[in-house]
Amino acid sequence: MNVRVAALDTLIKIEQGGAYSTIAVNDLLKQKKLATKDVGLYTELVYGTLGRKRTLDYILEKRVQNPKKLDRFVLPLLRMSVYQLFYLDKIPDRAVLHEAVEIAKKRGHSGTGKFVNGVLRNVIRDGFPDLSTLPDAERIAIEHSHPDWLVAEWVETYGVEATEAMCKLNNEPAPVTVRVNRQRVTVEEMIERLAEVDVVATRSELSADGLIIESGNVHSTAFIDMGLLSIQDESSMIVADALQAGKMERVLDACAAPGGKAMHTAERMDGGTLVALDLHPHKAKLIERQAKRLHIDGVTALALDARQAGDKFEPESFDRILLDVPCSGLGVIRRKPDIKWTKDKSALAGLPKVQREIIDAVLPLLKRGGTLVYSTCTIDPTENEQQADYILSNGLTWDETLQDRLPQVLHPMMSSDRAELKLLPTSFGTDGFYIAAFKKEV
Repeated sequence: MNVRVAALDTLIKIEQGGAYSTIAVNDLLKQKKLATKDVGLYTELVYGTLGRKRTLDYILEKRVQNPKKLDRFVLPLLRMSVYQLFYLDKIPDRAVLHEAVEIAKKRGHSGTGKFVNGVLRNVIRDGFPDLSTLPDAERIAIEHSHPDWLVAEWVETYGVEATEAMCKLNNEPAPVTVRVNRQRVTVEEMIERLAEVDVVATRSELSADGLIIESGNVHSTAFIDMGLLSIQDESSMIVADALQAGKMERVLDACAAPGGKAMHTAERMDGGTLVALDLHPHKAKLIERQAKRLHIDGVTALALDARQAGDKFEPESFDRILLDVPCSGLGVIRRKPDIKWTKDKSALAGLPKVQREIIDAVLPLLKRGGTLVYSTCTIDPTENEQQADYILSNGLTWDETLQDRLPQVLHPMMSSDRAELKLLPTSFGTDGFYIAAFKKEV
């Protein structure tokens, strides 16, 4: 299958069909219709075009007067082609032009080919636009391809320099990191076994269970299916340290799917019980499959809205509770570039209310003296620090032992008077993440 045709089909499926980028890409790769040598270019074209959409549309907007009147494939084709012109140095302009025109003629007609040829020749002639005279927020949004509203919010919260650094990093490939199931293999043994199949891994400085894949394809090994490894970002691994579930304890993960943090917590437990909830039955089944893959006992997965948890469980029936609440997810843009364009400010406005409803439902289930950890994969204060303040207003106190449970390298990222940790994407190159720990007084 032609690699550019495959990438174009995937882009259309994502942008016009509503598919998630990671799922759409994995689905096509599983079909094995691409030559192995083309897989890298295919993923680069898909994720790169999605990630740079704002910039690409800025370049095209004066040259494409009525995009809605075009055949549905033309604008994605133009975006993908302009991405190659400016961001892939190893592909000659003439090759980009030729491939785009051929695809346009085959999918449309000769006139479509002429239109695509004219647009791209003008782009090549004019070069990359000068953005230096634009206001900072607008320049960052266009140059680094992020929504204007999001850049404006980050500039207000974090300043111009930090915002630009985050936006720039979000357009770089995310590192591949895995969690070692230490119930079944040591980290040192896993590094050696990976090396035997030409995968080079180094230890994470953020989690004792984490490995960073420096080279090689860990997905092609058998270790994930064997339950020795799980794909997980380093920032997400920190949650198990923050929760630190003990032997024979009863733990609730109130919003557990797809189950990474729940399984990591269960791997750390010895004889305890973990109850994992998710709103959707198919996601609860996914958690059960994860536990089976990892050979973990003591995990019960239930399809239940966390806001109804009080109807299912007795008050003060859990020693520890994890609240990894539904959030905007804007800390994981680097891994899922399409969420920049599928999320909008108005749609996210109701999230804090949902988060508080979950908090209200779950807090009574925590035993006196118990620990609650609240976490999100976003850096929005309304979903993080303000929700922590809400938890405090409901009678819990900061868990002052949180710092003792986390690696020393994270201590500078923690507040001096609050048991919370915020990681920006630029802090360690991880997902943007927030963790806060609380105690329920005896």
